[in-house]
Amino acid sequence: MESHREPTLADVAQAAGVSLTTVSRVLNNRGYLSQETRERVAEAIAQLNYRPNQIARALHGKSTQSIGLIVPTVALPFFGELTEHVEDFLADHGYRTFVCNSMGKADREREYLDLLVSHRVDGIISSAHNDGLADYSSIHLPVVSVDRDLSPTVPNVRCDNEAGGRLAAEHLLKRGACRPALLTSRTGIHNLREKGYRQVLQQAGIEPVVLTVDFNTPDAERPGLIRDRLDLVADDIDAVFATDDLTAAQVMEWAAEKGLRVPEDFKVVGFDGTIAMRRALPSLTTVQQPIAKLARAAVDLLLNRIEPAAPASSDTDHSDRPRKKLRVPSPMAVRLLAGRTA
Repeated sequence: MESHREPTLADVAQAAGVSLTTVSRVLNNRGYLSQETRERVAEAIAQLNYRPNQIARALHGKSTQSIGLIVPTVALPFFGELTEHVEDFLADHGYRTFVCNSMGKADREREYLDLLVSHRVDGIISSAHNDGLADYSSIHLPVVSVDRDLSPTVPNVRCDNEAGGRLAAEHLLKRGACRPALLTSRTGIHNLREKGYRQVLQQAGIEPVVLTVDFNTPDAERPGLIRDRLDLVADDIDAVFATDDLTAAQVMEWAAEKGLRVPEDFKVVGFDGTIAMRRALPSLTTVQQPIAKLARAAVDLLLNRIEPAAPASSDTDHSDRPRKKLRVPSPMAVRLLAGRTA
């Protein structure tokens, strides 16, 4: 009868005719072992399809070579592209990625944090958008965030959102807009795209119009809420800077429903500039984030905290040399992609 249990280290040792210690040495490449012994163990591992228990390795103080990544949902173009790059860069360093979609729910984000910690991941990258979550401060793991302020002790890798807000607002004014509105997820001092927008309008002597639709609004409700917000100020605005490209696309739909020509009657600028949105809506004028650079910086920063020492080169002794601690990079430059919507 076929066994449904996973093979153990003891099974490998029995099949290879060696001790548990010998199998462990082969797996960890420690101590002197003959080539014949290594080959017998390798053959037994292949025959049994043995997979090391990563949690057991962690309990013995060894790396599980795994990282947790928490995002709102990979269905959103920015987070899908970010996830792709993070996973790819981590794989280049020999790490696996556990991708967790919080779906805008704080409880789910907490559950994922507990799950990742219990599975002994080596570190966590978070870009979820649930405010006021204090759980990260109690985690004794290296954590890096992407475009999110988790706590003063967690490094935050981000683009220059403030400069991006200025770029968008300045472009709208240069293109002839007189009353550009901002459509964003949340207003306040932490919204640096809003800050850049307000700076430009203040310099131009224009009263800002800030509209909000919460980031975690269910997809089915979002288009209706965007239409409602825009309807309230339709007579007072002639342009919109939307702080993400999907929202910008919905603004364009609203303008079409109102019989407004874009960009002649109404101008639209988005934010993110993902590959998916540029393919789906190549005419959209948007501010592009350097998503691949953000992902690489987050990975490098996290691995720098996980791996505090780098192995010495083969022509020196076998002691470890300290790895230079990386600093949190400055906000990364964004650029305006001029389309036909503004």
